[in-house]
Amino acid sequence: MDSPKQTVNFGPGPAKLPRSVLLEIQKELVDYKGLGISVLEMSHRSSDFAKIINNAETLVRELLAVPDNYKVIFLQGGGCGQFSAVPFNLIGLKPGRCADYVVTGIWSAKAAEEAKKFGTVNMVLPKLGSYTKIPDPSTWNLNPEASYVYYCANETVHGVEFDFVPDVKGAVLVCDMSSNFLSRPVDVSKFGVIFAGAQKNVGPAGVTVVIVRDDLLEFALPECPSILEYKVQAASGSLYNTPPCFSIYVVGLVLEWIKNNGGAAAMKRLNTIKSQMIYEIIDNSQGFYVCPVEPRSRSMMNIPFRIGNAKGDEALEKRFLDKTLELNMLSLKGHRSVGGIRVSLYNAVTVEDVQKLAAFMRNFLEMHQL
Repeated sequence: MDSPKQTVNFGPGPAKLPRSVLLEIQKELVDYKGLGISVLEMSHRSSDFAKIINNAETLVRELLAVPDNYKVIFLQGGGCGQFSAVPFNLIGLKPGRCADYVVTGIWSAKAAEEAKKFGTVNMVLPKLGSYTKIPDPSTWNLNPEASYVYYCANETVHGVEFDFVPDVKGAVLVCDMSSNFLSRPVDVSKFGVIFAGAQKNVGPAGVTVVIVRDDLLEFALPECPSILEYKVQAASGSLYNTPPCFSIYVVGLVLEWIKNNGGAAAMKRLNTIKSQMIYEIIDNSQGFYVCPVEPRSRSMMNIPFRIGNAKGDEALEKRFLDKTLELNMLSLKGHRSVGGIRVSLYNAVTVEDVQKLAAFMRNFLEMHQL
């Protein structure tokens, strides 16, 4: 059943959920599978919730071909919680408490600042004047004594995305995949830790998926809070404390939807089509739409651009945003730190949704280009 308004949500997170998933939630909200209660009021210790969380874990493992020597856990605290959890659990891997951070945007920069509370942070890249590219790995300054190498696979604010897995010479690789998790296939075996807040591609806010290699569970700092310790959470099956039960339930439904629609490879094909549709309009607009990100570092998930010139014509951008709201296209305003426009194209955003925006962008260009 379509929404009467046919609203299109381009929100950067929390983001659009598949409509079929929302309808399933609606159907089961009051009475989950004939139990007479909602998942919202279900005990996390019950056999019924055990089926829900085990199903979610099984689907993560299946969709990403997670090797057997990795734990999959569901935690609270979002990506920012993992900014602390990662050093708490891993910075003690080697003497000296040092970690490498590859900073390519706001979120990796925040993670690096947080890690400084726990040890020495080596900034792998030369300090960037702006976040518009991923510098060539040949320019990176990796510290062989670092306990791990950290990067963010997709920077939502600046629209910078890695299209490769960094070669870190056998070091433990940690990746924040919050905004492109399951938007494409990934070889989990190349990583020590992967974490992802669910609220972009795989569910609602409130739960973070963490995939951690077994041999990394023994190195938490003595002062690590139990709730953040991977070994504790893995040993308790993500039930050390009351987990975000409803969010995990919804994640399971979204993972089923991804599976039924062809898995991560199919998501990548669709995301490529969607992002190319918008980038082609930008690149063929003769400077009316300006994306600051170098083409090889452009994100499939988040496309930032300015209108009128590289710095943005605020009046034109306001007109653009006002008109998109009239047309029931939501959340296209750029992040408050950079301004402009940002189009977020997570898995649940359909090709038809993007075609509607693309048609508007072409019309807006024709009406305002000098």
